[in-house]
Amino acid sequence: MKQDILNLENKNVGSIELNDAIYGLEVRADILQRVVNWQLARLQSGNHQTKGRSDVALTAAKPFKQKGSGNARQGSRKGAQFRKGGVVFGPVVRDHSFDLTKKFRKLGLKTALSAKAKAGNLVVIDEAKLSAPKTKDLQAKLNACGLTNCLFIDGKEVDVNFALASRNIAGVDILPTIGANVYDILKKDKLVLTKDAVSCLEERLNG
Repeated sequence: MKQDILNLENKNVGSIELNDAIYGLEVRADILQRVVNWQLARLQSGNHQTKGRSDVALTAAKPFKQKGSGNARQGSRKGAQFRKGGVVFGPVVRDHSFDLTKKFRKLGLKTALSAKAKAGNLVVIDEAKLSAPKTKDLQAKLNACGLTNCLFIDGKEVDVNFALASRNIAGVDILPTIGANVYDILKKDKLVLTKDAVSCLEERLNG
């Protein structure tokens, strides 16, 4: 698959051959859904908890005698039917994450890249670098390229000036190749890869 290479002035500076095994796969929503659910499950803190019968600070003594009071028999004030009693089957601290094989995670990332390429929302640029961390200058370049809601993926490291300039622009994010993930790719309208990112992603996904 051939793709034009642009610069931040929106000028064509060459072309690059994209690997069909990464950018030309069939787009399957079920694969993307499973990987996104896996990512979001790992982000859940799981620290919600209620107090059960053994946790509430109430006496375990029998509240009244077994017979003769006219009330239903009770063994403790800790029951769920009493005010401030313990909660039955309430949430406890737990880990919401689940396992997903490395092979399937790679397939999910390839499918997300293919989805952007197939929809025409994949842009390749020569580099994502700035001489100074000026948000105004970067905003002008992005406007010239027609990029508003986009994710930049750079090589092994992100240019510091570009990262500083972009963090005040709503809808624009930048990640190194190691941080590329399905959820962030699908969340943005456009995916912008540098030449370094293309080679690093190919190395990562074909390894």
